[in-house]
Amino acid sequence: MKAFWKQIIIKTTLRHKKNKRGEVLPCSDYELAKGFRTLKTNVWRHIKDVLLITVGIFSAAFGFKGFLLTNHFIDGGATGISLLISALSSIPLQLLIIGINIPFIILAYNTLGKSFAIKSALAISGLALCLATVNFPDVTKDNLLVAVFGGFFLGAGIGLTIRGGAVIDGTEVLAIYLSRKLGATIGDIIIIINIIIFSTAAYFLSVEIALYSMITYIAASKTLDFIIEGIEEYIGVTIISPHSEAIRQMIIDQIGRGLTVYNGKTGYGKNGATTEIDIIYTVVTRLELNKLNSETEKIDPNAFVVMSSIKDTKGGMIKKRPLKH
Repeated sequence: MKAFWKQIIIKTTLRHKKNKRGEVLPCSDYELAKGFRTLKTNVWRHIKDVLLITVGIFSAAFGFKGFLLTNHFIDGGATGISLLISALSSIPLQLLIIGINIPFIILAYNTLGKSFAIKSALAISGLALCLATVNFPDVTKDNLLVAVFGGFFLGAGIGLTIRGGAVIDGTEVLAIYLSRKLGATIGDIIIIINIIIFSTAAYFLSVEIALYSMITYIAASKTLDFIIEGIEEYIGVTIISPHSEAIRQMIIDQIGRGLTVYNGKTGYGKNGATTEIDIIYTVVTRLELNKLNSETEKIDPNAFVVMSSIKDTKGGMIKKRPLKH
């Protein structure tokens, strides 16, 4: 069994050098251990991606068939275009989902890479298959509930799929491509696309359906942001103060967070002189930010504090440590 895993690691992870006769050169124990860790990480990442994409597909399909389809409500982006055409014609939604996203998949292949495009193509195909074969209950006829919860499940599905490294709505791929070509922001391009979609819905369906569809889009967008950015919104805080040691101890003892201390120099002085100073960087949640500011002000009212929003975090001691008593 050891020899089997050794060959798997060498062939898939290490891709070890060969001699002139084509024989694989021997690997050290360190290289094998490192290769096994890499292989284990890759396998776990792929399993996690598959689970996220699968749950995302079923969530989006439930949003479609359990809420939006029966009331002809739409969403923004490629899914909105699919729903709009489905409402105006007899073309099945699952075929539209695939057909409309094909150009975006090709664009993703050229813009974001082969792996992303393949995973997205499989995710979109999975969504189409789920729509065609799985029956979901028609949950409610109330228009407001349909708009809100249809958007919620659709946004959750799109967000989970993005977490898995794919998309089931190719609009953002188009927005990324156009932003590079035109110099506009991705957000501006998505807004313009959705204005066109909802204006078309108001003309062909009704103004009321278009307005409810905007609620669907808002619910989906907020859910998408929530899924991607995580439950807790983190804030990165940089503190520059001559009382850095007292502030460092306060963050550890009273806030319960880890931190990083940089060695820097002040750049202010009448004669252009600089002095050595410790710069503190820490990451807290929005709920902890007010306490951090107030405790810092108690130590040094003139401390220079810079705050920036963080979309996501990985690694390190981001989890809160037990407070000392």
